[in-house]
Amino acid sequence: MAMTIESGNAGAANKKKHLGIPEAIFVEDVDAFMKQPGNDTADAVLRKLDEQYQKYKYMELNLAQKKLRLKSQIPQIKQTLEILRHMQKKKDTTDPMETHFLLADNVYCKASVPPTDKVCLWLGANVMLEYDIDEAQALLEKNFATASRNLDSLEEDLDFLRDQFTTTEVNMARVYNWDVKRRSKDNLLKSAEQS
Repeated sequence: MAMTIESGNAGAANKKKHLGIPEAIFVEDVDAFMKQPGNDTADAVLRKLDEQYQKYKYMELNLAQKKLRLKSQIPQIKQTLEILRHMQKKKDTTDPMETHFLLADNVYCKASVPPTDKVCLWLGANVMLEYDIDEAQALLEKNFATASRNLDSLEEDLDFLRDQFTTTEVNMARVYNWDVKRRSKDNLLKSAEQS
């Protein structure tokens, strides 16, 4: 009994983990599946399965785009954190920091930055705010942790989605093969009746 409860909890946790992605049910018994209401013809069932497959493809495209965005965002956050740590080391000295900063794509300018305890961060949507270096570092560390967690979650969702592709493709093949067998059986019966 305890095994059933634990496996039930694991199943519930798995469904919560991939909340937005519907699970493809494997068609074990095609004959019983085709007798269910709404499964009138093999063509109709194949159309439904293909529609489900296309939805999975669309979800995969969206998740892949999010993954690319996160993969480009994480190195930027890391780089900004490194710069903040360097500025924090230099803020107690009186020597200005020599650096190059980006003006435009592939255009850099040499600059001399005096020691400071304030920095400005781009937050997105053309918004920039001034922070103390410690506050900025805490914010960026939080953003880095969140982005890393989201990337891991996206990887899991993409793996789950790939499983759904496979299940749907196998179901389509099984229904198609069932229909081919049924047609060949019908043709054999018709030819046996004619002779």
